[in-house]
Amino acid sequence: MTETGKPTTGQFDAPPLRRLRYFHGQMLGARDFQREQEYHREKLKLRMRRLLGYGVVCGLFVEPAPRDDDCPPGGDAHATATDESAPAEESTAPEHTRRRAKVRISPGLAVDCDGNEVVVRGSCVIDLWKALPPDERDTDTVWVGIRYAERPVEPTRAVYNDACADTSDCEFGWTEECYQICVTGCEPPVDERCDTCCSPCEHKVLWLARIDCVDWHEPVRRDQIHMNVRRPFGRYVPTVITGINWIHGHTYTIDEAKALLGTQDEDAGLAVRFSADVRTDSLQPGVVELQVIEGGSGRNASTWYMGGTFAEPDADCGEFTQQFRYRQTTRETLQDGDRVMVTVRSAFILDRCCRPVDGTHVGGRVPTIDADTGSSVAHGGCDLPPSGIGPWTSGTGAGGDVFESWFFVKER
Repeated sequence: MTETGKPTTGQFDAPPLRRLRYFHGQMLGARDFQREQEYHREKLKLRMRRLLGYGVVCGLFVEPAPRDDDCPPGGDAHATATDESAPAEESTAPEHTRRRAKVRISPGLAVDCDGNEVVVRGSCVIDLWKALPPDERDTDTVWVGIRYAERPVEPTRAVYNDACADTSDCEFGWTEECYQICVTGCEPPVDERCDTCCSPCEHKVLWLARIDCVDWHEPVRRDQIHMNVRRPFGRYVPTVITGINWIHGHTYTIDEAKALLGTQDEDAGLAVRFSADVRTDSLQPGVVELQVIEGGSGRNASTWYMGGTFAEPDADCGEFTQQFRYRQTTRETLQDGDRVMVTVRSAFILDRCCRPVDGTHVGGRVPTIDADTGSSVAHGGCDLPPSGIGPWTSGTGAGGDVFESWFFVKER
């Protein structure tokens, strides 16, 4: 069934599940045991990707690499893309021509969209130039990812020959589950499926970071690495609030508050930005509410509601938008000591997949949108959220809830 309740067509993306049936006197060969292994592996993968989802579970942070450090040969089980045309001994090259753009991937665990567990047991340093395909080296922006891989290990001499086929002198006795590092200069596609349970998997690589302004002859700096491209583990990635155009908890003058609220300027107003598209038809009256709590030295704590309306998006913006602007439309005035409460009922704002925006204002640390550049500026003592991946956004992973914020007003 689809999300609308209509029956789906086609075939469910799952392998046939047949398990070995033992009986007395049965003759079993290598093929039988291989198929039994596949049965249990496919059951585990099916359970993982259908019930829990996929993405990065923990670790796998991309960091600047220490100088003159690299993955030791035969260290952890991994495979990296290499450039055979690169100099074999780059360490012997002159200092000014030596490539130093390297990053380190920390240990961690991920699950790909097929349900395979990708385990990195030890940190590994990646030479970005060597790992990047030669035809993609005309860029200064690269993406670093990881994917599941296998390799045969431990050659073993066969005791008996296969009666149905030729058997080599040695066969690999074990299959080692490992990983492959992927580096690209082309922006990877985003998984836009609303339903990751029944639809087939196409994105085998789990992208971990985007690195901007790469200089191949200089070490990578921490501010060049952006890990917000990685997918957190789960059935879907919730849409969150990534920026607002006021400083949470800040004190503004009365004139500054009027300019911010768009009291006298139709092109102004409170702006809220999302991480992905939301449906414009879900931005209805009542979703955003402005409440003023009176302050001052006299009678205070009385409240009144400030009338407002959505100034953006309008009917011409299309079905989806990634930002809205809400401005005051009434003539009420603010006074010294007032507090303006901004409430966004994010459970009523729906994304492309008709899921509610995850709007909990965790710690009040959603960044401020810079008016000149449009970028987000973080405020507060915690630079990174508990996940270790910045910048801060709204949301706890549960979805819905209410986004709450406020600012204060002073006469001067």
